[in-house]
Amino acid sequence: MASILKVENLNSYIGQYTILQGVDIEVKKGEAIAILGRNGAGKSTLLKTIMGLVNTRSGSILLGEDSLVGIPTYDIANKGIGYVPEDYGVFDYLTIAENLKLAIRNDTKDGDDRIAKVYDIFPDLRKASERMARTLSGGQRQMLSISRALVNDNKIILIDEPSKGLAPVVIETLAVALKEISKESTILLVEQNFSLACAIASRYYIINEGRTVVNGKIEDLIQDTQLQATHLGI
Repeated sequence: MASILKVENLNSYIGQYTILQGVDIEVKKGEAIAILGRNGAGKSTLLKTIMGLVNTRSGSILLGEDSLVGIPTYDIANKGIGYVPEDYGVFDYLTIAENLKLAIRNDTKDGDDRIAKVYDIFPDLRKASERMARTLSGGQRQMLSISRALVNDNKIILIDEPSKGLAPVVIETLAVALKEISKESTILLVEQNFSLACAIASRYYIINEGRTVVNGKIEDLIQDTQLQATHLGI
């Protein structure tokens, strides 16, 4: 099966500091891939580099056959990449309904149907659709952020630390929703919560000090406690 997203020998920098120093990943259609690693390993920077928010020094980023290197972030989004940042990325002074409508790209023909489907996945958002985003709980804001990526027919969705700062009971609800989303969407997930990542992803890549160091099937990683201890501190 052809790759949806392929990153090869990616090096990127912020200011004078090189953050990624040789990252390789490949995501095929329908997969849910987890990017794992210790804090500061470069996981979030990888997603930001794919989205053009961090400068690429060298290497390649391909969406299908299209290079994303040097392209403005809005063009990358228009090519079919949904991005859920770790700081939610919602408009505080707009309602849930307004946030969702604003996220729909001009080329999306079934936006209303997609919003209805989002409400089916996250019933709490339907109930609170006329509330401003700033009044929502952390879990609801995360649901809204993910939903904003779902209202378009994206080729892949990048999700950065969805469980960050959330209570365990909320994480359980989020895990069920993300598992449901993964049945129809291709997902690249950065997640520090090992249990959540294992519940959603089928394959993984571990990044350490800005480099891809190991990859494989999630089911094998679950059994390999030595690998978990070495690279994830579990």
